[in-house]
Formats: sequence, structure tokens, C-alpha cells
Amino acid sequence: MAKLEILTYPNPVLREVSKPVTEFKSELKKFTDDMLETMYESKGIGLAAIQVGKPIQLLVVDTRQKDEDGRRYKYDEMTELEQSIVQPLILINPEIIKGYGKTTFDEGCLSLPSFYETVERFDKIDVKAKDATGREIKFTVDGLLAICIQHEMDHLSGTLFIDHLSFLKSNKIKNQIKKSGYPDKNNKDDDDDDSGSARSRKKSKESIKS
Repeated sequence: MAKLEILTYPNPVLREVSKPVTEFKSELKKFTDDMLETMYESKGIGLAAIQVGKPIQLLVVDTRQKDEDGRRYKYDEMTELEQSIVQPLILINPEIIKGYGKTTFDEGCLSLPSFYETVERFDKIDVKAKDATGREIKFTVDGLLAICIQHEMDHLSGTLFIDHLSFLKSNKIKNQIKKSGYPDKNNKDDDDDDSGSARSRKKSKESIKS
């Protein structure tokens, strides 16, 4: 496996619309493995192929919390629907068949490091996709996993989480990046982003980085 380069805004590739995957060969499996390694090493909980420069409808997700030893199997704060889904998830040509209700979370993005803003999403979703072998999968999920899937699916259409913000908030972030770039990662406390999301599991103050 190899760690891939994650593109950051304003790279124009992030605005491309990803194309459906039509061939499920061994190269695709290797690419998904590289994406997972990249996501984990970047302390993220989700990653879309377009974020590493490949405009195909593919995303990887793992929203499980880490335990004290850094292992991803702490389920006690996940919803029942989240616990029923085997992770990490590899979703190819994903579709949201139906969305239910609304919720808000503080979202971040590996392609917009250090920025977090509140975004409204469906509270629960019905999803259809294919796995790395081309087999169709369907499931219903809520919680952080549902939020993360919606965030990553946005990337497939060239949409970033800042596009869900007001014109003023979005422009403020864009102008800050244009003027000063991104904050020095070395000056940031790593404890704030352990497991890829500074999350408390409280819906009023929920942060994801994907």
C-alpha cells in the first residue's frame, strides 16, 4: 500500500464531477487499499477518490471511534444502525435512495484542513452502492456514518462542505485561504483530531474530517 497525495482547495480538480466506475479489476482493489491507508494516516474518517486526483465515483469511510490504544472498534457511542454496518466501508457508484429528517454537524475536510463549520444533512439515509468486487449493497444508516457518507458523496459532484454555508461564511474561508494559505499543521495540537474527528458525539457540537 502507498499513501496518496490529498488535494486541497482551491485545486480545480476538486470541482470535477466524478465518473461511474465500470470495471472492477485488481487495480481498483489496490487503489481502495491505498485510499484507506491515506485516510488513516491523515486521521480522517472519509475520503473520496477525487480528493487524491482520481475522478471516479468511489469513496472510503471508517467512522468507528478509537479506543485508548488507538484501535478502531469502540462501538459504545454509535447508534444501532451504525453498529450494524461493517467498517471500513468501500462505496462505489453510491446513491442516496431516500433521506429522512434533518440534523446539523460541525464538519471539516481533509481538502480544507483546519476549517470547521456547521452543515445541515439528512439525519438518516438509504444507500445503494457497489463494493470493490462490483457486488451491489444496500443499507440504511444514521449518525456520524450517515453524515460522513453524504459529505463524501458531495465530493463526487465537485461540491465542498463550504458550498453549504452562507455566501458570507463561504467567501470568508475562501479569502482567508487565498490570502494566508492553511495554518501550519505543526502548530496544531494533534489531540484535537485523534481518529480523524474531534467529536463528542453531541449533535450540537459534532466535528468530522473527511
